Amino acid sequence: MVKDGKTLIIVESPSKAKTINKYLGNKYVISSSMGHIIDLPKSRLAVEVDNDFKPEYITIRGKAKILNDLKKKASQADQVLLATDPDREGEAISWHLSNALSTKNDNIKRIEFNEITEPAIKEAVLHPRDIDINLVNAQQARRILDRIVGYNISPILWKKIRKGLSAGRVQSVALRVICEREKEIEGFTPEEYWTLDAAFLHKGKKFTGSIFTVRGEKVKLYRKEDADRLLAELEGKSFTVGSIQKKERRRNAPAPYITSKLQQDAANRLGFTTIKTMIVAQQLYEGVQVTGEGPVGLITYMRTDSNRVSETALAGVRSYIGDAYSGDYLPEKPNYFTNKKNSQDAHEAIRPTDVNRTPASLKKDLSREQFKLYEMIWKRFVSSQMTPEVSEVCTVLLAAGEIVFKAVGSRVIFDGFTAVDRDDKTRKMDLPKMQEGDSVEVEEYLPEQHFTTPPPRYNDASLVKFLEESGIGRPSTYAPTISTLINRYYVTRSGRQLVPTVLGRLVNDIMVNHFKSLVSIDFTVQMEEKLDRVEENHTNWVDMLKEFYGPFKETVDNAEINIEEMKN
Repeated sequence: MVKDGKTLIIVESPSKAKTINKYLGNKYVISSSMGHIIDLPKSRLAVEVDNDFKPEYITIRGKAKILNDLKKKASQADQVLLATDPDREGEAISWHLSNALSTKNDNIKRIEFNEITEPAIKEAVLHPRDIDINLVNAQQARRILDRIVGYNISPILWKKIRKGLSAGRVQSVALRVICEREKEIEGFTPEEYWTLDAAFLHKGKKFTGSIFTVRGEKVKLYRKEDADRLLAELEGKSFTVGSIQKKERRRNAPAPYITSKLQQDAANRLGFTTIKTMIVAQQLYEGVQVTGEGPVGLITYMRTDSNRVSETALAGVRSYIGDAYSGDYLPEKPNYFTNKKNSQDAHEAIRPTDVNRTPASLKKDLSREQFKLYEMIWKRFVSSQMTPEVSEVCTVLLAAGEIVFKAVGSRVIFDGFTAVDRDDKTRKMDLPKMQEGDSVEVEEYLPEQHFTTPPPRYNDASLVKFLEESGIGRPSTYAPTISTLINRYYVTRSGRQLVPTVLGRLVNDIMVNHFKSLVSIDFTVQMEEKLDRVEENHTNWVDMLKEFYGPFKETVDNAEINIEEMKN
């Protein structure tokens, strides 16, 4: 076939294609694969466990027409550039496409970019590379590992409980954590305790203090009698200011968002589920119609565990802060942030592609959800490069003989980064001006009964925080894990809380009793680390699966015999 002299660029989604299309001239044809085109079939295991875990890939049902169209375009093009997402999953999609199109075109390369902007796209096109087979192997290993776990355990659950149930490597650990928290809550016995505050008055200004020490010992009030005894002792006593201590507190700017922190803040501040956060973030990344500009990618890639920011972006945000705020808000040098242990550091932090596109300037072009999330990302990024908030914390001890109350006040001396991104940690409580030895009047005592409370149920934010801090899963897996638990009816939402169902608890009991290692946090973390080592070419993916499969198959065989039927 006669070549048309053009370069075919393949991305996953039409919206991404549309955004890229406007940056490249008519020598480029941009097409979409609509996600994965080739994968394991749904109907069977499709992994030859006795033949080095060879996978049997097929064209996904309904995708043949798309693949044939891409083959036709590839045969006409001088070159094919695969521009799928810059992660394991994206690399695997590119690898499958490369294999499928190689008979039609032998000039196939991979390009990647962290943001969909004109400079980033043009730079990527200038530096094509080969497929990174280590990334592909890490994705294959994860896919096959999860397939082996799901397709061996799920039929046991169908047989013993009911059809349609599933088990998964990360999903089952998350379910265990939710169920264990529910057991803690159910087994919790509230214990009574009391607090004692006092409403003080000094020079016409009211403030509050709390009981601190009695005869030099810190006080715990377990019941009403304890509070009454103390009140009786205070009867008729007057207070004087014993000591005043002032300290300066500096609160540094937070790091720009990584995936897990974005999901947590979107859940806590905006009430978004993890899946909603990722859908909206994907829209902002792939491109939104902006008046006068057409489709524009507004944020960098949204699946990342790195706090790193490019030097170009740092220069841009520092210039913006210098223009929009006084010099006091701009540190002498950029703020740099360390990544957590096991961070992949493959991509930048989540940030606006152009800091000059303020949330206010885009409000008319964005949906309500898009605006809220973009505003949160923009504010976090700008504030991350600002100076600390400085507060004065004043602690006053008020003595009535050997009984001491403590009052704490704070005032913001300089708002720093909170000028952009104010949060509930910025609290202001002014105390009246006092000097040691001053007399202070008591308006009233405020004894109050309390009961200890059980640990809270997990919600999207706290579960993602737990998974991330424990090293379970990766940025791409948090949202799908929670969605799967809900879709399988293992967990329901009560407001924002995640509550295990009877079915979820039953499945969890089976997993804990018969597949203990699989739902062990340590085991799951070790598997994630092994997958990372495959990506780094330090571990052979077939050897990793062989090491896992023997003990796993033995566990499955034993479980099939030992689990009693629970269909009723």
